[in-house]
Amino acid sequence: MANVEIYTWRACPFCIRAKALLDRKGVAYTEFAIDGDEAARTAMAAKSGGRRSVPQTFINGQHVGGCDDLHALERSGQLDALLGANA
Repeated sequence: MANVEIYTWRACPFCIRAKALLDRKGVAYTEFAIDGDEAARTAMAAKSGGRRSVPQTFINGQHVGGCDDLHALERSGQLDALLGANA
């Protein structure tokens, strides 16, 4: 199974939606709740090519983007392939 990491704020509706998609698919993920932690947000932005919005999702170290990006991958049928890949 893929190594999935997601950076979130706990009360963010987009974060909740992204995690719900992963949960529905039965995907185990590591969540980094960075609420109000500017240093963590800066580190996330460096890792995600400058994106500071949450959520930001990584699959096997590859940045796949935010909530809309994750749902677009699902709609296009590409998410399962990424999730099935081994790290």
